[in-house]
Amino acid sequence: MPKILIIEDEKLLGELYKDKLEDEGIEADLVFSAEEALEYLKNKKPPDLILLDILLPGENGISFLKEIKENKDIPDIPVVAFSNYDEPRAKAEAFKLGVKAYLLKAKYTPKEMVEAIKNFIYSASDEQS
Repeated sequence: MPKILIIEDEKLLGELYKDKLEDEGIEADLVFSAEEALEYLKNKKPPDLILLDILLPGENGISFLKEIKENKDIPDIPVVAFSNYDEPRAKAEAFKLGVKAYLLKAKYTPKEMVEAIKNFIYSASDEQS
């Protein structure tokens, strides 16, 4: 069963995505900050994909991406950014730091978001086969 880590500070939205993914047979863990996510990645089995909100309290998503790139103890995990922060420099920086996609929450229903995430998970696993 594929596993993703959702990093989303809006609790209701994070739980909605978690529930929708689990309904589709995808194990999902939810954390509410970049700091929690780093702790998770250092102490648990790595997920197949990280779903990252860019606007987070404390350390933002861009800082998180820099940190996981620099930390040799964290394996290379595909990251999909999902945010309502539609700022060109942030998007460019996220892609420079290796995100596979930058999805705008406002342009996706929860069902469409789950379908997009499933496509990323299954295409990533095909590439590793």
